[in-house]
Amino acid sequence: MIPADEALQQLKDGNQRFVNETRTGHAAESRRREVAAGQNPFAIILGCSDSRVPAEIVFDQGLGDLFVIRVAGNIVAPSQIGSVEFAAARYDVKLVVVLGHSSCGAVEAALGATGASDTEGNLGQLIKEILPAIEQVDRKSPDALDTAVRANAKAVAQTIVSHSKMLGDLSHKGEIQITAARYDLDTGMVEFMDESGGAGTGGH
Repeated sequence: MIPADEALQQLKDGNQRFVNETRTGHAAESRRREVAAGQNPFAIILGCSDSRVPAEIVFDQGLGDLFVIRVAGNIVAPSQIGSVEFAAARYDVKLVVVLGHSSCGAVEAALGATGASDTEGNLGQLIKEILPAIEQVDRKSPDALDTAVRANAKAVAQTIVSHSKMLGDLSHKGEIQITAARYDLDTGMVEFMDESGGAGTGGH
C-alpha cells in the first residue's frame, strides 16, 4: 500500500486533471476483470451524498482506486466509522479524506435549525450530528454556510480519531493520515485542510 503523502498527491493530481478537463479513461475491460478478483484502494473518502460530488470523478480515479463512504452532510456516526475501520484494517489504506463541499444542503439545514421540530425523525438525527460542529459559526455572516462546511469537515475528521481506538492509535503513530477537504462546486477544485492531529497539508 502506498504511503499517505503519495496517496494524497495522487488525489491532488487527479483533481487537477478533472479541473483541466484532461481526465483519463478508467473503464477498460481489463481493469474490470482485475478488480473483480480483489480490490486494493489507496484512499478512503468519506463524502457527501450530493449528486454533484462523486469522488471517483472529481479525483479522476477508476474502479478499485477509492473506498468511498457517502452520506448527506458527510457526517460520521458509528456505521461510517466502522466502514473506515474496515477499509483501513482490510486493505491497509493510509489516507482518509473527509470531503465536504460548497453549498451543502445538509449543512445549510443544520444552520437553519431553530427548534425541536427541526431535529425530529431520521432527518433530524442527521441534522443533530452536524450541529455540534457548527455551534460557533456566526449564522448572520455572509460566509456562514462555507464556514460551517469547513468546520463540519474538520470536526468529522477529528471525530474519526477520537471515537475509534484503532484509528486513533494509527493516527497518533503516524500510520494513517486523516484530513478534511472542501470541494468547490463552481471551480471543481478540492482544497485540503489540516489533517487531524498534525500539520496542515496545504491547499490544492
